[in-house]
Amino acid sequence: MTIDLVVFDVAGTTVHDAGNVAAALAAAVRERGVDVGIDEVEHVMGLAKPVALRKLLGGSIDDRALQQAFQSFRHHMLEHYLRSPSVRPVDGVEATFFALREMGVKIALDTGFDRKILDAILLRLGWFDVVDFTVASDEVAVGRPAPDMIRRVMAATGIHDPKRVAKAGDTPIDMEEGHNAGCGEVIGVLTGTGSTEELEAAGAHRVIPSVTLLPSVLFDLGEVKPSGFESARR
Repeated sequence: MTIDLVVFDVAGTTVHDAGNVAAALAAAVRERGVDVGIDEVEHVMGLAKPVALRKLLGGSIDDRALQQAFQSFRHHMLEHYLRSPSVRPVDGVEATFFALREMGVKIALDTGFDRKILDAILLRLGWFDVVDFTVASDEVAVGRPAPDMIRRVMAATGIHDPKRVAKAGDTPIDMEEGHNAGCGEVIGVLTGTGSTEELEAAGAHRVIPSVTLLPSVLFDLGEVKPSGFESARR
């Protein structure tokens, strides 16, 4: 079946991440007096960040303390995405967007960040007009691994059959989200947190080194229009 829409994750999938998100989560948690290891942080990557923080801080944390931790995390992330010289797209991702567009495939981003952080990224990279739709975790009732964000993207882009949607991400949570939405392709990438084994265990249909290979993978699977692929290669 033809893929008409690809929903990409952001940090670690389309935007370079050198452990910056994990470091900001860990810092926000440690500021609340809770010691946390990197393995614990990586386990919650991909979740809506208030949910991730609640898991790291313990389910009994009160809402006020959780909000303070989230505000700290948001501050760290905004400082990074607005000012750090290391902020950049994953190598080749903008060419990937162009190739998919040439094939007639719509492009969307979904994220565990809230809208304020997502807009900072879009502003920094100049992506407001590069993708067809974006959705943040605070704009739906339930974030990943629930299918709400993908369903919102589908509604906004006029795609009715989830089998015509591919989900691409770097965390097991991304893979679970894709399956929960019924996506026709759930594709793990190795530019972020998850390993091949972790992504496959979470249900990835296939794992590729980077999203830059996605156009050729979809073409080889017969899931994009051949004429569009040939046009994109020129």
